[in-house]
Amino acid sequence: MPCEVLAARAAEELQMSPLIIDTDIGVDDAVALRYALLTQDLIGITCTYGNVAVEQAVKNAKALCRHYGVSQPVFKGASRPLSRRPLPLESHIHGHDGLGDYVTFPENSTAPDAVHYLIESAWHYRGELTLCTIGPLTNLALALNLCPELPSLLKEVIIMGGAFGSNGYGGNMTHFAEFNILNDPEAAELVLASTLNLVLIPLDVTMQVQISGEEIARLKDEFLRGITAFYLDFYLKRGGSAGMAVHDALTVSYLNNPGWYQTVTTPLTVSLGGPTDGQTLRPLGRLNVPHDVFAGRPEHKLCLGVQVAEVKEHLLKTLRLQ
Repeated sequence: MPCEVLAARAAEELQMSPLIIDTDIGVDDAVALRYALLTQDLIGITCTYGNVAVEQAVKNAKALCRHYGVSQPVFKGASRPLSRRPLPLESHIHGHDGLGDYVTFPENSTAPDAVHYLIESAWHYRGELTLCTIGPLTNLALALNLCPELPSLLKEVIIMGGAFGSNGYGGNMTHFAEFNILNDPEAAELVLASTLNLVLIPLDVTMQVQISGEEIARLKDEFLRGITAFYLDFYLKRGGSAGMAVHDALTVSYLNNPGWYQTVTTPLTVSLGGPTDGQTLRPLGRLNVPHDVFAGRPEHKLCLGVQVAEVKEHLLKTLRLQ
């Protein structure tokens, strides 16, 4: 059955809201997009820089849509952070093209503007649209600057990003900072200081959900098997792990069943300099301190626990039964 039909049925049966995914599409982003196509009403894909340059991200998104025979529109967003130099591309993780050097791409990387599409969609679906951000937060920050009404227009924003040190998981770029946040800490700080209805899914949770090469080999999806080989090899070389974390797919998993995730409600901020640059922070205690950096900040949902078995079972079953 075509996945467009599956997605439409899922949206109807589960009363899903329309979804946009904002991505710097690498391997785990591609898994998230495929998962969303099969379980959510994915109406569009907005691209940014991060794992790859934004032009390559557009090509990757178009290649994925072409492979699965879907017609979701693809949009081109920010090519660099708000105010600092971009980080070097990490081609040893996702490959030079972001998809494990496996895919044949369309040459055309032109696409309409992502930021204006986000704003226009938010107005069109007022109160109904969900956004998953699985790359740097630059596109969302730009949209907030252009449209101050955005927090009242979007239903929910699910963010893969950050690290808080629980479960033994700190940052993956420094001891403190996670990749998506460190790519544009100023954008992340702007987003976390907003009144958007945010859910943050950090490395503390995403590193707990890992899928082995054997599990991927049992999927009927040749595309996913092909692009994940490079990513699996990276995990094996880095730490001897036979599995890979599917970080970004957990934003879609949260939408499928929020009950699989344990959250706290807390204000959040981002360190903007020094050795902790890019670190996501929350209050660590309840003492009434005289210099409260969180005073007056909005509270957001932060995921710090996950039901690993349930999340993995649903993800693998969905991908296997496509």
